[in-house]
Amino acid sequence: MKKVLLDTNAVAAFLKGDLRVLDCVAKADSVYLSAIVLGELLAGFRCGTQFERNQSILDTFMACSTVETLPVTTETSDYYGRLFLALRKKGTPIPVNDLWIAAQAMERGAVLISFDRHFDAVPGLRVG
Repeated sequence: MKKVLLDTNAVAAFLKGDLRVLDCVAKADSVYLSAIVLGELLAGFRCGTQFERNQSILDTFMACSTVETLPVTTETSDYYGRLFLALRKKGTPIPVNDLWIAAQAMERGAVLISFDRHFDAVPGLRVG
């Protein structure tokens, strides 16, 4: 079973028809969206001029049977704390929201689909 978690930039690329992300989603058995990613997307939609249109497109995508929204759990918080410490010790911190997203991907054993290279610094995270 192939599981992927889409970062915010991957969802945006998917919604624009980016073939790299479309291919990853098509091959996945499970597609996860973090509650953190949804917050970032909705904030971006609200700052733009096409909130209703973008919300509708996102809602359609989220209604797919393979798509699941992930909440932040106690286990996510444990991953977050461990990753925070590991990155701090290495001197390679990443943005806080991205640390939560990485923690959720690791909790679910999913490949994180992102165009942000700073995720490469996260120990144990599989990035695609």
